[in-house]
Amino acid sequence: MSRFCYHPVILFTMTAAKSIPARHSRRGRARPERRPGDPPPAVARLGWRYHHLGIPYTAPRADERHLATLGVHVCGFETSPYGIEWMRFEPDCPVPEIVRNVPHLAFVVDDLDEALEGKTVLIPPNAPSQDVRVAFILDDGAPVELMQFAKTRPRTPHPKRAAKRR
Repeated sequence: MSRFCYHPVILFTMTAAKSIPARHSRRGRARPERRPGDPPPAVARLGWRYHHLGIPYTAPRADERHLATLGVHVCGFETSPYGIEWMRFEPDCPVPEIVRNVPHLAFVVDDLDEALEGKTVLIPPNAPSQDVRVAFILDDGAPVELMQFAKTRPRTPHPKRAAKRR
């Protein structure tokens, strides 16, 4: 049997086994509180996969690449073991100010259109390069990039590695 202890911000559901804190969603329903070791719901429930952390910067870097069609200079993604991508925007780049000034997380999704349903779209779906579609959403004041890659053929395993698996 559950007992409820109401609080203006948090609703605690207490059972005989353990206490599970919950918060009210925007629709007024209680939702489980994320515990310290839990992955974010975008990963745990939606299956989104981390791709990179985009960090705006202003001073030119020696190893940056200029993407003229987008009006942005980028570097770091190819060499960062953590997926950090540095981004410097040209003054006339049509990207919203929040993306120019606030770091963003990027996730790979299986279906970009489905992932955008019910979200606040900051930058609508577009194809910045071949075989990828991206869009930006705004979540609690932070930009989040969603990416969908074209389905590619599975790589053929190296013959020696394939033999080891048998």
